Amino acid sequence: MNSIHIDRLRITHDEKVLVDVSFEIRRSLALVGESGSGKSLTLKALLGLLEPTLESVLEMRSDFEWKRGDTLSLVPQNPFTALSPLTRIKDQMFLSQERCEELFTMLGLDVSLLERFPPELSGGQLQRVVVAIALGSNPKLLLLDEPTTALDPESKEGMIELLKTLQASMGFKMLFVTHDMSVASVLCEDICIVRNGSVIEEGIMGDVIAHPQEEYTQALINAEFKTRGFRN
Repeated sequence: MNSIHIDRLRITHDEKVLVDVSFEIRRSLALVGESGSGKSLTLKALLGLLEPTLESVLEMRSDFEWKRGDTLSLVPQNPFTALSPLTRIKDQMFLSQERCEELFTMLGLDVSLLERFPPELSGGQLQRVVVAIALGSNPKLLLLDEPTTALDPESKEGMIELLKTLQASMGFKMLFVTHDMSVASVLCEDICIVRNGSVIEEGIMGDVIAHPQEEYTQALINAEFKTRGFRN
């Protein structure tokens, strides 16, 4: 089994169904939808970080033990809030100096930044730092919570290419949660469109973009691509 199968993820609150989804992560999958569609809840459930008031059932199949921080790592949306501003970067990685320097080199960061504090780094540098932290355990699955949202266009493009390069060299799978179809289309091979807690359309990225079956999917595509062409 090479794919990760989420056979069913169901999240409820007081018997109200908030999320009920199934999907397959072959290599890189984008989970796309507007705010409130259930993307973030899905991510939290996979990480085991749901609020106590919510109940969840997760049925899944994979070739590895599902363990947060080991086989499963997260790249958060906002590195400014993910890192302590009062602690040196190296002391937030919980890795050997040699491993920290190896990761920083892979991510195009100067190793001297390990001695600095987060406020001394740019947004683009901080995003690469949190990617380095996430990759520290050599995860089998990397969860990405809109990691390019706070970046300028140049830094965003650089981050996308970096993630693709790292995936090719390290072999991890990716689940990319986003509302940005333009970024998803460049980073991921497959896509699931989520609305009101359900998957309403899924398939190979290029096929869904070129021939959407749902009006909601077409609206998302129009919002992102009306002034640009689709890049396969």
